[in-house]
Order: sequence, then C-alpha cells, then structure tokens
Amino acid sequence: MLQVRNLTKVYEDGTRALVDVSFDVADGEFLAVIGLSGSGKSTLLRCINRLIEPTEGTVVWDGIDVTAASQEDLRRIRRKIGMIFQHFNLVHRSKVITNVLAGRLGYVNPLFSLLNRFPPEDVAKAFEQLERVGLADKAYNRADELSGGQQQRVGVARALVQEPELVLADEPVASLDPVLAHSIMRYLEAINDEGTSVVCSLHHLDLVHRYADRVIALNEGVVVFEGSPDEIDDDKFKEIYGKEAERIG
Repeated sequence: MLQVRNLTKVYEDGTRALVDVSFDVADGEFLAVIGLSGSGKSTLLRCINRLIEPTEGTVVWDGIDVTAASQEDLRRIRRKIGMIFQHFNLVHRSKVITNVLAGRLGYVNPLFSLLNRFPPEDVAKAFEQLERVGLADKAYNRADELSGGQQQRVGVARALVQEPELVLADEPVASLDPVLAHSIMRYLEAINDEGTSVVCSLHHLDLVHRYADRVIALNEGVVVFEGSPDEIDDDKFKEIYGKEAERIG
C-alpha cells in the first residue's frame, strides 16, 4: 500500500504546490489524479518517489518511509516504482534498447551502468517489454526516429522492465491524439490488471471514467475531491476546474 500523509511542497519562490495532501493507494488499485495545469499533479507524483523533495509530510510505500530513506535505500525503493513521463524523457540520440535498459539501472553495478553494460538476462527483459508494446523491430533505431506515440511506448517499456509494483504516470497521454491516448492507457490497464498499482495524472474525464478505480482532484495544491469517478457531478466538476470550465466527456 502507498500512504501519503500531510504532504506539502513549497518551492523557493514561495509557491505552495501541495498543501497538506493525504490519501492511500491500495495494492492493485488504479488511482487517477486530476486538476487544472498547475494544480500540483506533477509535483505530487514526483514527491512520491522523491524526484522532488517534499517540504513536509511523509510517503510510505510497502511499509517503508520513502521520505526518510537514505540515497542508498532510495535507489532500492525506486527499483519497484516505475515512472512514465508526459514528454517521454528519452535520450534521443541513444538507441531504443538503450533507453529501455535504463529501467534496469537500479539493479546493476553503477560502474557497469556508466558503460551501458547489462547482463544478458536484462537485455532479454528489455526485448520482452519492447515486444509487448510492439516495438521490438525498432530496438536499434535512435529514439528520435520514432513518432510521439512510439516514444511513449518506449517509456512504458522502460518502466515495465523494472518489474515495478507501483507505476507513476505523469500525464502520459497529454501530447497524444485520442486513439494513441487509449493505446497507452490500455498498456497501463493491462499491467494494473496483473496486480501493479498505478497512480496516473490525467486531464480528460473520459479516460478517468474508462480506466480509473478511484480519483483524487487537486486545486491549487489542495485535495478537493476523493472518490469514485462516477461521483464527479457538474457541481463537483466546477469546484475542481472552475465555474467557467466546460465539461467534456
């Protein structure tokens, strides 16, 4: 289980990105995080695995206090927490297979990782995940030769090769058209069906209703809703997105 308690993040310029945020994610649950741009969604996901250091509060994953972990312990924790980014976060000049193998960095000797040397079993795992997302034939292409949808599938494969127990997906379909968006969401749905917990920030309510078990909504860093997607009626929608927002989906 993931337990977030009283999480607050204040940036150096005084911006309060998160304010006393608390929620749980049960094992195997698909939690959607929604809210306007700038509401704190990305900060929240990055605080969970400490890509951003929280100002206050705790994050406990599988009984371990992530917020108190040493760098050595954090490296071990991150092995089991996959991350998928909105803008793919690939090394564009590197081959696709090299980008996927980056998901195994937490498992290999740091010296070998600097030399891009991975055990044969890790290379086999990387090809297995590329096969899963339909890109095995692109393994030796440069990442920047791929389309946006293909690059995000590489990002999914990189996260899956970690064999994660939790996946954090930070607006993974925001830059994709609706057809590609559903294709990426179906990969997340499939790994969730296999028992992996997913926390995914999303903009579109149709995707939330289709894929999420539960929702939390942020407005200026504050949780303003937690519950089932079906509970988001017109009044709650306006509270989350503002009175002038138009509901679509």
